[in-house]
Amino acid sequence: MILPIGPIHPALKEPLRLKLHTRGEKVIGAEIDYGYVYRGIEKVMEGKTWQKCVYLSERVCGICSYIHTQTFVETFEKIAGEEAPLRAQYLRVISNELDRIQSHLLANSTYFNVIEHETLFMYMLSLRELVMDAIELLTGNRVHMAWNVVGGVRLDAKEVHLKSIIDLLDKLESQYAKYPEMFEHGPLLGLRSKDVGYMSEEDAIKARAVGPIARASSVKEDLRANKPVYRDNFDFNVIWRDEGDNFARTMNRFDEVTESIKIIRQAINNLPEGKFRKKVDIPAGYADNRNEAPRGEVAYMIETNGNLIKNISIRTPSIMNIDACARYMFKDVSTVADAIATYASVDPCIACTERVVIVDENGKTCEFNGLQDVKSI
Repeated sequence: MILPIGPIHPALKEPLRLKLHTRGEKVIGAEIDYGYVYRGIEKVMEGKTWQKCVYLSERVCGICSYIHTQTFVETFEKIAGEEAPLRAQYLRVISNELDRIQSHLLANSTYFNVIEHETLFMYMLSLRELVMDAIELLTGNRVHMAWNVVGGVRLDAKEVHLKSIIDLLDKLESQYAKYPEMFEHGPLLGLRSKDVGYMSEEDAIKARAVGPIARASSVKEDLRANKPVYRDNFDFNVIWRDEGDNFARTMNRFDEVTESIKIIRQAINNLPEGKFRKKVDIPAGYADNRNEAPRGEVAYMIETNGNLIKNISIRTPSIMNIDACARYMFKDVSTVADAIATYASVDPCIACTERVVIVDENGKTCEFNGLQDVKSI
């Protein structure tokens, strides 16, 4: 039988419909229906200047909104053949890693809530508030930061604020260490997480999974390792695991939080002097740009007509990760409750996924059924 979950369900942060194919209590497959929060944001951007659209890009995703503006403005910088000043690049690194920490803490808190461990759920949200305070100190805002501009960042960071961010990280780190250990060694948590929602490395590559979801299945890919500012100036490790299950995905995010704290400390301690912004004249042209968002690769492809956007296409990580979940992770899920936990372990974002209309070869709107043979406009 087919068991529908959603579009409104306590375990779903955003509306979509999971259609679970079940045999008794066992889940043997799934389909996913989108279309409940479609906004057509790329079409809205066409014909507008970057100054207007940078705010729209920040609203592609509410949870990891920061990386969208960075990728957006860096694409314009590539079109112009310019780079932001090194100080601005370091400030972007700090913002990016703070945003990664809060996103991972929120993702894990949601997972703990779904498997009914309310204690860890509340602990994660409490820790996240420290990071949100640090983001507010740096950018002036907590969620939609309005921080990036073409040529740098909007404001410089003051020494007093950087010191306060370090203090908040010290407080976060002193409280944080016990929670991954609590999850890793908790027997009941292990029963709900280990060997549940398994995806092999081969299947992760087939599904084009990205971010912590792919790295939890032994795919050792992190775009930060190839970005010059990270590669040439920071010492950090690509975090990955080989279990490929709900446990691995959650632990991978836990470990990445620790690594992000290390990167932020390096950025603040070695923050270069100089300008935080410069003027950039944007010609007509085309460029594409990719960054490592908290959930994985986010890509922007922009064609400009001077300062106006002629065409823009955005690819976010959740479309691949949700597809990987439906095609591979649900295969070995034993119960419906485990299916919901597996879906939550992917940390899906529906708002950032629903930006395009999916049509068939005849131009008719069709139902999403995987990434094969689908044309998007």
